[in-house]
Amino acid sequence: MPPYRLRHFFLLLFTVFLMVPVLAVLASWLPWGEHGAQTTQILGEMTRTVLPDYVATTFWLCLMVAIGVVAVGLSAAAAVTLFDFPGRRIFEWALLLPLAMPAYVVAYAYTDFLQFSGPFQTLLRGLTGLEGRVFPEIRNTVGAAWVLTFSLYPYVYLLARTALGERATHLMEAARLLGAPLSRRIREIALPLARPAVAAGVALALMETLADFGVASYFGIQTFTAGIYKAWLAMDNRIAAAQLATMLLVLVVLLLQLEQRAQRRMRFATRGTRAGGAEARPTPLTGGRKWLAWGICGVPLLMGFVAPVLFMFRPLFAEWAVLPWDRFPVWALNSVRLGLLSAVLAVALAVLLAFSLRRTPDLVTRAVVYLAGLGYAVPGAVIVVGLLLPVGWAQAVWPQSSLAYYLTATSLGLVWAYLVRFCAVALQSVQSGYARIPVSLDDSARMLGAGDWGLLRRVHWPLLRRSTIAATLLVFVDVMKELPATLVLRPFNSDTLAVVAYQLARDERLGEAALPSLALVLVGLIPVVLLSRTLRERST
Repeated sequence: MPPYRLRHFFLLLFTVFLMVPVLAVLASWLPWGEHGAQTTQILGEMTRTVLPDYVATTFWLCLMVAIGVVAVGLSAAAAVTLFDFPGRRIFEWALLLPLAMPAYVVAYAYTDFLQFSGPFQTLLRGLTGLEGRVFPEIRNTVGAAWVLTFSLYPYVYLLARTALGERATHLMEAARLLGAPLSRRIREIALPLARPAVAAGVALALMETLADFGVASYFGIQTFTAGIYKAWLAMDNRIAAAQLATMLLVLVVLLLQLEQRAQRRMRFATRGTRAGGAEARPTPLTGGRKWLAWGICGVPLLMGFVAPVLFMFRPLFAEWAVLPWDRFPVWALNSVRLGLLSAVLAVALAVLLAFSLRRTPDLVTRAVVYLAGLGYAVPGAVIVVGLLLPVGWAQAVWPQSSLAYYLTATSLGLVWAYLVRFCAVALQSVQSGYARIPVSLDDSARMLGAGDWGLLRRVHWPLLRRSTIAATLLVFVDVMKELPATLVLRPFNSDTLAVVAYQLARDERLGEAALPSLALVLVGLIPVVLLSRTLRERST
């Protein structure tokens, strides 16, 4: 077999490896004998009962989150980019800190503080003399939207801040010299230029909202993701779960197309509009406007990071004597083991894919890299159903098959799910590293007789070391925080920090849940610090 055909064979095999969950979910709609009648019956029953609730709840949740992340993220980005006020440099990186907080951890923290027996309502009853509930219940769709907004606004903030910093500052300065007032400069220059970035950030935030399981399950709201797990685990109906997963996948694909279209518009708008001059300075703020900027930047930081961390410390110290210190090392070790294994495999696959694309950027290689990059958009619930559905089919055809054992009783199925979802994270980081390596180095190495392996090992790898380390850390942290896939696919007696935090919070043992939750926050700070350093280097 010619070398290029052998390479295409392995690339296509890798594509099948990544696409099995999606293909299996789509195959659940095929009319196979009795399967077709069962599908029709299930669809009809779901349409009459739970499906309208899933659609309505998911729609209103996404709408509220979209409005929230635009209002919070765009206003914060405009404040730190277009204006100068005391503390601006601190807010530039501090506003990214909610990225370190898994949304379900934020939900546990707010619930513990605001519930009927929590310190907030207890204090209000003591001050006012009232009895009963004196604050609305947070475990509803509005509460979930609040939690997700302050957990996900950094997507809009980061992209809008980059767009405004690259294009808006010097144009607003030119408009000021022409006599345009501040309100008009913001309305007619800054906001239109940031529109593609905001659209991309909203799409990313909504994809995370649709993929969320921890917040929806803990708050008891009927979203598509919660419905998938209920259909699979509670109703024991894998076909219903697969078809709900298909509907969720369609919504995610639509959002992904919106995000990619917005990214293309951002690249187009960037051409020829780089800031270039010392006169392009943020507008200084004084008096009341300075305090307004402080409020715009301080409230998201307080609600999305500072307050949840403080809320978790209270039950942690209150129940210090009963915390599961003896089991915590086991949970942490399981999380670290899965994170490191998945991160190393994901980075190795990403390097091989990026190298193949650089050496032979033909149609097959580009298609495989594109499909690998889509994995992060596939919700964990869809991946779980897509991996377990073929297991059920295989067991029905080959009852003696060991496939179910290897996918559910070992870490194989879990690592597979992690690679499908997070290989895209590693690939993006490695490709950004390759973009900084001149192609002329490849030509020089070829002229000196280096083969493909020698080129990768002796030329590319030393230059990619920083990118691969960053990719490893990013995948490691994402695996540590992943809840839906880990909850279902983990082997027996191998709980992770994310699973234990969810289970303890679900059992209302929030003091014990604070320990693994804070550990996840501490680990989540690693990519935030790396991102902050990268942004500071670009701005200097």
